[in-house]
Order: sequence, then structure tokens, then C-alpha cells
Amino acid sequence: MKLTSRGRYAVTAILDIALHGKSLPVSLADISERQAISLSYLEQLFAQLRREGIVHSVRGPGGGYQLGKSPAEISVGMVISAVSESLDVTKCKGNGNCSKNSQCLTHHLWERLEDQIGVFLNTITLAELAEEHAGHDCNKAHCHDHSYKH
Repeated sequence: MKLTSRGRYAVTAILDIALHGKSLPVSLADISERQAISLSYLEQLFAQLRREGIVHSVRGPGGGYQLGKSPAEISVGMVISAVSESLDVTKCKGNGNCSKNSQCLTHHLWERLEDQIGVFLNTITLAELAEEHAGHDCNKAHCHDHSYKH
């Protein structure tokens, strides 16, 4: 699956806003410090997230970013899509085992997996992710205050 740090960092940063920006804007510097993501990288990501309406900026002292929609309306898939990440499990789109004229034997299997991953990511909302962290001290990039629940 081709999901790079770009998509992961975007989801992490948006979740940080969902957790810390309930009443006031969150600065990129604060996200950078809490999540160990470079400020310049966050600036690039947030330009794209703002264009897609996932966040909006607040200027001036105490400014920063707030969610552009409610956490229940923002899916992980939307965030990944907003930063131009693509899921390519098949590796068949011009650089895998498929040739220009035919598909590899397992092409349809990987294509179906890619579809399922997309459906899964589009069903998980920021509200759900934020709820998983409710009541825990998840201020840093690595939250060890709770164990993963399936």
C-alpha cells in the first residue's frame, strides 16, 4: 500500500486539532512540538487541507487552525485524499507486474483490497479517533496511556 508519511502526518495533525482545538485555534508550532512533525512540512500539508475545507485558518495573536467541519464529518479517507495521497496496492498502474496490454494474474485481488482499504478509511471519522483518546494523556507523538482496542 502506498501510504506515505504525508498521509499519516496529515491525519495525525488533524487529530491533534480535534483533541486540542475544541475552543481555540491550534498553532502549527504547537502541533509540530506535540507530534514531532517539522513545521515546514505541516505548512505544506495545511495549505492543501485548507483548500479542501478540512481546516480554516485564524489570523492574528492566538491564531492558528480550526477544523472546517465537525469531527464527525471528517473521515480519515478525506484527509488522506486532501493531501494528494493515493492508495495503490496493485502497483499495476504502469510500474508493476501488469504490462501495457494485459493485467497480472492477481490484479483483481489487489484491486479489491485497495477498494476495501478505501472504504475502511472513509468510514473512520475524526470523532471516533478523538473518542478513542478521550480521558488519556495523548499530548505527545507517542501515546502510551492506553492500549489499542479492536
